[in-house]
Amino acid sequence: MPLFLLVFFLIYGSAHLYALAKVRTAFGFGWKGSVAVIPVLGVLCAGPVLVHVLGTHEMGLAARVASWTGYTWMGLLFFFTWLNLAMDAVNLGAKLLTSAVGRGPDPLIRYGKVACLALVGLSVGLCAYATIEASRVRVEHVRILTGKLPASVSRLRIAQISDVHLGLMVRRRQAIAIADLVRSVQPDLVVSTGDLVDARPNHLDGLAEIFRQISAPLGKFAVTGNHEAYAGIDRSLDFTRRAGFRLLRGEAVVVGDVLRIVGVDDPTVEAMRLAPSRSEKEILGASISPHFTLLLKHRPVPPSGVVPQIDLQLSGHTHRGQLFPFRFLVRLAYPFLAGLYPRGADGTLYVSRGIGTWGPRMRFLSPPEITVLDVERRPTGSAT
Repeated sequence: MPLFLLVFFLIYGSAHLYALAKVRTAFGFGWKGSVAVIPVLGVLCAGPVLVHVLGTHEMGLAARVASWTGYTWMGLLFFFTWLNLAMDAVNLGAKLLTSAVGRGPDPLIRYGKVACLALVGLSVGLCAYATIEASRVRVEHVRILTGKLPASVSRLRIAQISDVHLGLMVRRRQAIAIADLVRSVQPDLVVSTGDLVDARPNHLDGLAEIFRQISAPLGKFAVTGNHEAYAGIDRSLDFTRRAGFRLLRGEAVVVGDVLRIVGVDDPTVEAMRLAPSRSEKEILGASISPHFTLLLKHRPVPPSGVVPQIDLQLSGHTHRGQLFPFRFLVRLAYPFLAGLYPRGADGTLYVSRGIGTWGPRMRFLSPPEITVLDVERRPTGSAT
């Protein structure tokens, strides 16, 4: 965690300095103007820490105001930074081309007040669109064929929610909308693949009851994500249980003689010594179960090699990058970024884009989703 914070603030602080340098270039104000602006930027840069401190000291309203202010600024700065970097890349390309051929525009786009204000306006527009996109949850339908369902079951419907991030910015209205959507698809089984909460659970009054009202014939199961650890593992687990989920922490259960569900803790929970470490292979064992086996794991990292004991792994965590083009960096760490990935002859990995957000209440080219997975019995004689 300290290393993550160091890297985060190094990058975030650099973005502030880069934006200040671009505005200075455009408007030509001197060092006195910079000195006057830097304290304000410093407070905005420290926004995530301020939100945490206010939340820890039970100052809920102040924490929510700081959260909306600080994270909206973070989204605006993100768009302004990458738009400027894109313009710099275009001008660098024009400069290199001019040097190579001996003539041409250099720079291609002259950076001044007009260009800077245009990028500010475009950044505001992108923030507005991204805020709207984050509020429109899609229902994604996925079909999985298997030969492992019992003869009495032709279809098993699983509703997956992931990365809801209930907290200061995702609250009652969004929780009710999510619960209504899940109920509308009439699932046999509901699973949460981590990061159900994003804040200290004492800021989540009344939200557990909303999720508790969701019912499914085969039950509701959940695993931890990294944010359960950040929010306080004991209270996060208590909230998840009060929401009606059975937590699977390094264990496997057979449900209704229909399927086997395996759930593992997020590595953050293990790294903070909040749970014993137990690998998926240890839990699964060496033999292949006659039951359809579902692995719930927050991060989209399959067990090494092809593991025939797993028929379907459900994960989240990546948000598909949340704000384009950040997905290209996220893909470096998590190649299975979002969507459906075949794993071996019969295994499948599905990575949800998630429902909520981390940081800005925004999504750009990564709409939130609830996933409906219909596991259907493969027709007799079918090879696929």
